[in-house]
This record gives sequence, structure tokens and C-alpha cells, in this order.
Amino acid sequence: MRPPHRIFVSKDNFKFSAAHLTVLGDGTKERIHGHNFQVSCTLDLKDISCAAFLDFGLIKQAIEAQCREWNELLILAENCPHFQVLRSDQVELEFLLCGKRYVIPRDEVLLLPIDNVVVEALAVELARALVARLGPTLRREVVAGLEVQVTESPGQGAAYYLGL
Repeated sequence: MRPPHRIFVSKDNFKFSAAHLTVLGDGTKERIHGHNFQVSCTLDLKDISCAAFLDFGLIKQAIEAQCREWNELLILAENCPHFQVLRSDQVELEFLLCGKRYVIPRDEVLLLPIDNVVVEALAVELARALVARLGPTLRREVVAGLEVQVTESPGQGAAYYLGL
């Protein structure tokens, strides 16, 4: 059961633009395309006393930093059964996805430990990254969990709740 208190942060600048290739259930894939992903975060609080104060500024900084880290990249799912790295060095990444060969500049690719690049998986990875980035700021005696929402277009997205 969630605590009765929630705080949320959602700003226009909590966004990242990224390209991806979604793999479909039959082993085919979509063409490379991109989205302007929007991110928001809600935190469930056990305590709202002055001693338990949680600084919105630190949460906003963490979300902005994470969005900057993922901005203007091709995001690939390294755990996808249809994905195979053929060669990777500091200059290029050569890979197969659903039987097609690609060569991309290495500094323009983000490999995530997911099996498909969909908003559901991005929400999970963003939640984990934010918890790691915020570290001790998310005091377990104060914060019960957080939910990250990722939208890929207005009215279309996913959310993931991570209990702490």
C-alpha cells in the first residue's frame, strides 16, 4: 500500500530526443525513427515533516542530467534476441538487428540492458538511473518509492513504479 503523500515533478525541459528501432513480436522491426520523449517523476513519501524535507531542486537536477545523458542518441536494446554486435570500438558500432546490418558512430549510440526499445522499458531504466543518480537523497525512511513516466507523444507513454 502506498503512503498517502505524493510529490511530482514535470517540466517542459525534462525531455530527450532519441532514435530507436522497435522490434515487433514476429521478429520484424520498425524503421529507424525518433521521438521527443517527455519525462516526469512522482515520489511517494512516508513522512512530510520538516525534518524529512525532500528538495525538489535535487530531483529536478537529476532528471535534467539523465535526460541530457540520453539526448540525441540512437538507443539500442542490447538484450534483444534479434540484436547482435558484430564489432564495437571507440569509433564505430557495427551490429545486426533483425537480419539488417548497421554501422553507427560509437559516440552516437546508447546500449541499454533491455530487450526492446519501448516506453515501458525506458521508464524502467530511467527509474533505476534516477535512483542511482539521487543516491542518499532518497532516504528510505522518507521515500517509499518513485514512479517515472515517459511519453513518446502527447497522450501516449508508460509509467514504472520502483519501490525503495
